[in-house]
Order: sequence, then C-alpha cells, then structure tokens
Amino acid sequence: MTSVLYDAQGPRAKQRNIVYTVLFLLVAAAVVWWVYDGLAAKHQLDWIKWKPFFTSSQPWQTYIWPGLQNTLKAAAFALVIALPLGALFGIGRLSDHRWVRMPAGVVVEFFRAIPVLILMITANAAYSEYTTISSDSRPMYAVVTGLVLYNASVLAEIVRAGIQSLPNGQTDAAKAIGMRKGQTMLYVLLPQSVTAMLPAIVSQIVVIVKDTALGGAVLTFPELLASVRPMSANYGANTIACFTIVALIYIVVNFALTSFAGWLEGRLRRGKKSTGAAPAGGLETIGAPALIIDDGRAV
Repeated sequence: MTSVLYDAQGPRAKQRNIVYTVLFLLVAAAVVWWVYDGLAAKHQLDWIKWKPFFTSSQPWQTYIWPGLQNTLKAAAFALVIALPLGALFGIGRLSDHRWVRMPAGVVVEFFRAIPVLILMITANAAYSEYTTISSDSRPMYAVVTGLVLYNASVLAEIVRAGIQSLPNGQTDAAKAIGMRKGQTMLYVLLPQSVTAMLPAIVSQIVVIVKDTALGGAVLTFPELLASVRPMSANYGANTIACFTIVALIYIVVNFALTSFAGWLEGRLRRGKKSTGAAPAGGLETIGAPALIIDDGRAV
C-alpha cells in the first residue's frame, strides 16, 4: 500500500516539470561553458600548469601530504576532545539540578555564539602570553582549542536534542524497574539516541575538518589549504590548479566521512530491528523475566 502526501501530477504538471528540467540543464550547461571558456582564455587549463601534479611527486610530498596530515591531525584532536565534552554539557543541560543545568547552558550558549576564528585568535594570544609553548607548535594548539570550544558547544546541543527526541516511555520504563537517573541516561537513553544523533555529528565532523583552514589563513598553521600559496609560488602562476586539487582532496575526505557514517547508521538500525530491542541489549530485573524496553513500551 502506497500513499502520497501531495496530489498526483497531472499531464500539464508533468509537461511543465519536463520543461523546467530542460531549462535548468541548459542554464547549467551554459554556466559550465562560461567557466570553461574563461579559464581557457586565460590559459589556466594549459597542461603546463597541471603537469606537476601528474608527473612529479614533489608537490604531493612537499606540500599536499604534510598539509593534509596537519589538517587531519588537528581535526582528530578536536573531535576526540570535543565529543566527550559535548556529551557532558549536553547531559548537563538536561539535569534536574539547577546548579548543574544553568552553568552548562551558559557555557554552551556563550561559546556557540562566538565565531570559531575569534576563539582561535584568542587562544593563540593566550598561549603566547601565558605559556611556554614554542611558536612552531602554538598554531596547532590554538586551532585545536578554538575548534574544541566551539564544536563542543554545538555537539552539546546535538546530544541534548537527540536524547529529548526519545519517547518518554523509555524513561518511565527505566524508572519502573528502579533504575537511577544516571543509569537511565547511560544504559537506556544514550545508546538509543546515538542513531538519531549520528547524521548531525558527522555533519559537525565535516565542519571541523573544513574549519582547520581558518588557522592556516590567520595563524599560519600549515594545513592543507595553506599549502596552496607555496605551491603556486614554486610552480608558476597555477593558482587555479592548486586550489582545484586541494578542493578535490577536501571533497574526497568529507565524502569518505559521510559514506562511513551512512554505513554505520544503517548497520545500527538493522541491528536494532534484528534484535527487536534497544542497542543497550535490554534491561533485566533480578529474579524476574527479562524486561525489554522497545519503542516506549515495557514488556
């Protein structure tokens, strides 16, 4: 049985959609041709400008690979620190105690409202003034600090929204068997909300990877995008080629992240359907039959 949320298209609507599609394809083709013709007229598509990336390993080994390593390293450090912090503050915002809920909310709203670039610059100035970190390592510390402060606050909202999206029956069933609030959060709510939170978390990971470029633009952090300037200086006026190669690398990295997240989300959903229980594996009372918490019902 199929159902639609809108009226089925009639003959005129189908014809109109075909015309719109053809017009869109024509406009898109014209834009592509305009870009191609402009680049060709300025000799940006000449083989001499792209040749170093296909015939020599020097630009890859000297500039691109080290920059990509720094990008992934900073993103990994930021994610490893921001994810547990975000979960902690997200859970804190759901606390029944005002002395926990209000400070957590203030911290989250404060750092979520400040641009990540300002956080990086402030962290760099603080490390320069109050620490003995070397000038070579300081940009990495500043970039990771800015990314952690901003993305932890965003992840906190993702965690809070994911937990609140669960039906109230989950909490009620846990209370019915005598579970404490901490146990309910750890063994019932968090495991089930992971599937709902996963797409938003992966989107934030992609943002973290791309925001490392801010450190290269302002703090001379040698990340992937910052490798364009020395490459274009050493290989002639091929700035377009350098930016294109770097953009393609960003696309590949982020596409790999989203593809892995899609596979993981599907695996989690299939596992939940196959067991017919929550990811936590169900809850069992002592001396009584197993109590399975599923879709807000206690069985």
